Amino acid sequence: MTRIFTLVSVALLNLFFLSAAKAQMIEDPTEWKFEARKIDGNKYDLIFHCDVKNGWHIYSLDPGGDGSFLPPSFTIKDNPDIKLIGEVREEGDIIHETIEDIGTVHYYKNVDYIQTVELANENMTITGEYTYMTCNDETCLPPKTLDFSIKVGDGGTAATEKKNDAEGTAATIDPEQQQKKQQNKSLVWLFLAALAGGILAVLTPCVYAMIPITVSFFTKRSKTRAEGIRNAFTYSLSIIFIFTVLGILISVVFGANALNNLSTNWIANMVFFVIFIVFGVSFLGAFEITLPSSWTSKTDSKAGLSSFGGIFFMALTLVIVSFSCTGPIVGPLLVQSVQGGIAGPAVGMLGFSIGLAMPFALFAVFPGMLNKIAQSGGWLNQVKVVLGFLELMLALKFLSNADLAMGWRLLDREIFIAIWIVLAVLLGIYLLGKLKLSHDDATAKNIYGQEYVSIFKLFLAIVSFTFAVYLLPGMWGAPLNGMSQFLPPMGTFDQFGGNSGGDGHGSDVGGIKPVKYVEEMKIYEPPVVIQSGLVTFFDYEEALAAAKQLDKPVMLDFTGINCVNCRKMESQVWSKPEVMKRLKEDFVVASLYCDYDKINLPESEQFYSAELNSKVKTLGDWNEHLQASKFNANTQPFYFFVDGDGNKLVEHGYGYDPNVQAFVDHLDKVLENYKNR
Repeated sequence: MTRIFTLVSVALLNLFFLSAAKAQMIEDPTEWKFEARKIDGNKYDLIFHCDVKNGWHIYSLDPGGDGSFLPPSFTIKDNPDIKLIGEVREEGDIIHETIEDIGTVHYYKNVDYIQTVELANENMTITGEYTYMTCNDETCLPPKTLDFSIKVGDGGTAATEKKNDAEGTAATIDPEQQQKKQQNKSLVWLFLAALAGGILAVLTPCVYAMIPITVSFFTKRSKTRAEGIRNAFTYSLSIIFIFTVLGILISVVFGANALNNLSTNWIANMVFFVIFIVFGVSFLGAFEITLPSSWTSKTDSKAGLSSFGGIFFMALTLVIVSFSCTGPIVGPLLVQSVQGGIAGPAVGMLGFSIGLAMPFALFAVFPGMLNKIAQSGGWLNQVKVVLGFLELMLALKFLSNADLAMGWRLLDREIFIAIWIVLAVLLGIYLLGKLKLSHDDATAKNIYGQEYVSIFKLFLAIVSFTFAVYLLPGMWGAPLNGMSQFLPPMGTFDQFGGNSGGDGHGSDVGGIKPVKYVEEMKIYEPPVVIQSGLVTFFDYEEALAAAKQLDKPVMLDFTGINCVNCRKMESQVWSKPEVMKRLKEDFVVASLYCDYDKINLPESEQFYSAELNSKVKTLGDWNEHLQASKFNANTQPFYFFVDGDGNKLVEHGYGYDPNVQAFVDHLDKVLENYKNR
């Protein structure tokens, strides 16, 4: 039961809260050249020359510091004709920098890494791969591993400059390439999360009970074991085909932008809220959700065919019959799959269907394992009830999204937490066997005939009660850092004086009071802004004008109403005294919401954005276009710093990084640049 509950929790939460961030458009700042230089006889120096753009650096083979800096590495593909002589060495003007609490760091702006080799054949191509990490003063790019190829000819030397992934990847990756690579990485995580969801769906009563029945059916209708296995694999592949085609159709019909809008649209969120509530109540035993019997009858009648068509319709029958259990998992999966662009739904449904189909193929290959799986019974009902409680908890997030988007303020933070506390306590009581539902089996008894709770369920109950206790201080303003990104703003019981409906713009900054969009946007102000009295602007041009009059730099806060990491940065970083003091005294802050679609621009100001590949119609569209076109980024939260004329004060902005000191250092650097501009 512990394993089941863990899978349920992790898979559902992964599917539900899958990261919504898109890649920041940052070019690779390095350019590599490779050369084989003859030394003597058959000995050569393989030279890996790296030029790094201004503002960036690459680390030494011995980078020093606290161990967090990745030194470059070079691996030559095994070849009996190549003998390595010594270790890789480096040549260049090394820079030594001592950083407080980190130690001395060694790096280069330009460097040659050299590996001496002895070759049995002077006419050959040496291949392998190299790994490196580049950083600037604000951030480090993820480590990159690329291929290289060096040709050694009759003359003994040859130089190869990397040009593409097959030969070492482009020397400078343009933003579009970088975003595609990051999107591919997101698709991998989406696939893995969907696969976990498919495996989870197997544990639901609708699917689990079908495994022995279906596999036995294939075994009996097949003349040989090989034929039975072949039919079972055909059945599994049919399941995968059906779900994947569904994902492709969703991509084609809706498209990437429409799905992304769907995930933040208040109506869509309310629909999902209702669906989760209905499924949650159903899982708790109030009623059974079934599709029209005619659907099942029509597909089931085709399943009697002995051909491939019969097997396909059996798979379609399973998909339809299992909907009441798989629907709550497929639903949020489709919503989260927008992170993979137009390919997201197809990839997500492919992963889900593979996880769902795996047991049918596995048990067909090893039919003896059927005798060892647990029989359907009360434990499946317990899984269903646990799912029911989780469905109700997750439903609140959809309601919260709609509530924030529309500004109703029906589900403030303390109400949200209170409901979660109650649900967590009730789940713990249920796991202890003290709460009985109508469709529960009799409680297990020990050898003395007394009812008891298994160790697994006892520990699950401890986890549930602990979660409830952890949430309790949040009712009175505790930050709950582990959950802050999922919680709505503070409301009625804010002991720090926050007011959920109050006017966060009752004051001004230096005699200048924000005017544009204030009435519409003030309800979305995060608690830390209201509690600290920070004055923020909601219009880019208005913020620049204020900055000119006040002679201050502008912090452009590209954010979102339902941006999880934005709330985390505000609660964990902005709230710190050393940060808030700087924001209030030294900066003009402009909060530019990229997902706000309630204010339409005048038709004369609407235009097509090549960066967004769509028309800019709303205030949120305009803010998103500004970020993409001027700052070459499209992720939130992201903070960029400009002067009153809109000129950048630092080349790169500051993305999601809840390191308080790093953010303070960045603010100080901006201020220094502003004074020296």
